Parts: sequence; structure tokens; C-alpha cells
Amino acid sequence: MLNQLHPTCGSKHYKKRLGRGVGSGLGKTSGKGSNGQLARSGGGPRPGFEGGQIPFFQRLPKRGFNNINRVEYTPVNVESLEIFENDSLITVERLIEVGLVKKVNDGVKILGGGELTKKLTVKAQKFSQKAKELIEKAGGSAVEVN
Repeated sequence: MLNQLHPTCGSKHYKKRLGRGVGSGLGKTSGKGSNGQLARSGGGPRPGFEGGQIPFFQRLPKRGFNNINRVEYTPVNVESLEIFENDSLITVERLIEVGLVKKVNDGVKILGGGELTKKLTVKAQKFSQKAKELIEKAGGSAVEVN
């Protein structure tokens, strides 16, 4: 019966009421023990701290180089543009809408993988040389946008 429903035993918990007197069991020091780093507000070492030992991330050898000015384009092959109708305009927004592009990093680069038979106007940030040739060979145009 609906009037007899109640939560499963142990599924509901009361919030700990800290510092509310000795009788509560969590009075005075509020369950934090006496003094020390962990008893303080904001206390405790930072994540990854190993008690003064050189932390694991510092023990690992450092390799390579991360270029902060790197430009990363989302690649799209010419063959995947076949899903569009003839004489249609293809923009980055349209590619996202159709699901060809999930995440636009610094733009979209059209690559020359596969064949293209439809006349399309493609607007993207970058084109490979082969992609440009394939689009123009099919009667379309490749326009670079910033």
C-alpha cells in the first residue's frame, strides 16, 4: 500500500551536527581530534603530497615539448561531404548540425581523403591542397574563412 511505503533501512542518513555539545558525541573538537594540521580550517596537505618525499609526478622523467601556440584543426575528409545535396553551402555550423564534427578546436580543416561527385561551396578555416583540387574538380568552390 502507498501509505505503508518507507525508505529502505540504512538509506537515509542524518547530517552530522558538529560542535553542538558533549552529549552529541561531536562536540568540542567536532570529531577532528586535538590540534594538528588536520584539525585546522582548510587543513591537510595538498593533493599529491607525500610527506616531504619527492612526489611521484616530480620523480617521473620529463620528455617532449608542449607548444602553447599550437593550432589544432578538426579534420574532415572530402568523402564525408557526399551526404549534402548538390549546390549546397557547407559551413562549420552545418557540419556540427549534421554530426560530422563534434568539437571545433581552432577550426575545421578539410582533407582530401576519398572522392567528391557533388558541386558544393565549402567554407572552412583550412583546406589541404588535394581537397581544394577535388572540390573545384567537382565544380564547387573552397572558401577559407577566419
